[in-house]
Amino acid sequence: HGAAEMDEMGTEALPRRTPAPAWLPTAKGEEGDFCLRSSDCAAGLCCARHFWSKICKPVLREGQVCTRHRRKGTHGLEIFQRCQCAEGLACRLQREHGPPDASRLHTCQRH
Repeated sequence: HGAAEMDEMGTEALPRRTPAPAWLPTAKGEEGDFCLRSSDCAAGLCCARHFWSKICKPVLREGQVCTRHRRKGTHGLEIFQRCQCAEGLACRLQREHGPPDASRLHTCQRH
């Protein structure tokens, strides 16, 4: 078996997995590079909306402001998306030493 299959015209059939088009970068995208999905970005970055395109942005670290989505599907409505919190962190309501409910700000915090 090792031979390529031939179609009706006698030409070689395309392999199941085609290589990436030449215009796609082979290296992982750095911060600010355009992307289609997070796997296009280097480690520590995710692919998130920025205006009407998507770019590689840094994954959020402890103490950074994060976005908590109350309803599924609302993430797509933002024009300036943030990445998720880094592994081991959760997006939680910031604990303040003031009156309860004073701040609705969410930050990345340890579990």
